[in-house]
Amino acid sequence: MTGNHDSETSHGTMARARTLVDADVHAVVPSTQSLFPYLSAHWRDHVTNTLMKGVVETAYPRFAPTTSRTGLDAPNGPPAGSSLEALQRDVLDCDEVEYAILCCTYQVDSLHNPDAAVAFSSAANDWLAAEWLDQDPRLRAGIVVPVHYPELAAREIDRVGGHPGFVQANLPARTTFPLGSRINSPIWDAIARNDLVAAIHFGGAPGTPPTPSGWSSYYLEDYAGMAHVVQSQLVSLITEGTLEAHPGVKVAVLEAGFTWIGPFLWRFDKEWRNLRRLVPWVRRPPSAYLRDHFRFTIQPLDAPDRNDHLLQAIDQIGSEHVLMYSSDYPHRHASDPDRLLNIVPAQLADRIRADNAKALYGLP
Repeated sequence: MTGNHDSETSHGTMARARTLVDADVHAVVPSTQSLFPYLSAHWRDHVTNTLMKGVVETAYPRFAPTTSRTGLDAPNGPPAGSSLEALQRDVLDCDEVEYAILCCTYQVDSLHNPDAAVAFSSAANDWLAAEWLDQDPRLRAGIVVPVHYPELAAREIDRVGGHPGFVQANLPARTTFPLGSRINSPIWDAIARNDLVAAIHFGGAPGTPPTPSGWSSYYLEDYAGMAHVVQSQLVSLITEGTLEAHPGVKVAVLEAGFTWIGPFLWRFDKEWRNLRRLVPWVRRPPSAYLRDHFRFTIQPLDAPDRNDHLLQAIDQIGSEHVLMYSSDYPHRHASDPDRLLNIVPAQLADRIRADNAKALYGLP
């Protein structure tokens, strides 16, 4: 899949010929008050006159080095990623982005009042539709859902799933129950009947330990360990038969890296061969489900230092259809995605830059 190529087939040539589909761009709710036009009088009064202040949890500490690119998050200004004008200036226009998929990681799963979780999910989605999607035709978005209340999450997916700007449902990587658990069946039923992509994204489940071994001490542990959490969700979705039950559903894995996929699949396939009698509904090797159903964004690029090792990691995935370009705006990462695009063959660079995401989201 990778092979040798000369400089004329590198990303430098492709960049002049093709635009981008950015599969992970953050839209940040700047404050609870910004949702007031989309909340009922009851909830506006509740926020104003009680100790309940809406969604206050976040997987991204505001001034952590990875949360925002230099200069985008002023101490007394709105948080980075909360301005459509800034997104247009910093991403859509300067990077020649044809489409951008907005991911609003508004942590409604931190609200344990189910009525509040639904109200703030709905407000966030109406805010996304009115102030982002309806303002720029290049934008698409994921639906904010109260994933910890599956029946209510399904209801919210059905409520806005027909809006042409919503192309996926956002599911946090860390959840109270694994995403493949039958408890979450209403969510997958709603995603399937609305013909949406399921997007698993960094973060989620405030108030529960962020690792399988309990509470960590440092944000670095949470951040680096999220790839392990995502792996457990992939094991759950494949093993519990979610993708057999919904053969048309695709899953976008956002901000979790991808160079771990090859070794992960080797182990998963091996153990499936040993234990497949326990899960007879898993009819194919797990690697086949992953290549058919899952797509991964390339940022943050958890790449080895040597380009030949990076090419090997890409080749180990076993498919040209799995990787999608992303900037992860406004987050900051040490690795530049252009490094990957500069070393892969032109056909694969083409797919990563735009074609894979267009196919996934049904974009023209």
